[in-house]
Amino acid sequence: MNPVKFSVGDIIELKKNHPCGGNTMTVLYAGSDIKLKCNKCGHEMTVERIKIEKRIKKVISPLS
Repeated sequence: MNPVKFSVGDIIELKKNHPCGGNTMTVLYAGSDIKLKCNKCGHEMTVERIKIEKRIKKVISPLS
């Protein structure tokens, strides 16, 4: 599987919704772990990069 390209500040859309109902997250930190912030409720979480790469539907770059 090819690694998904995203960086700090990108908005990612996930396949499954967060418990609050939102499915878009903002990337706050990108390393071996990814720190995400839910765009609907503001909850911040840290998840392993491998798990996030499997759950990404699409990446929305703020520059586009």
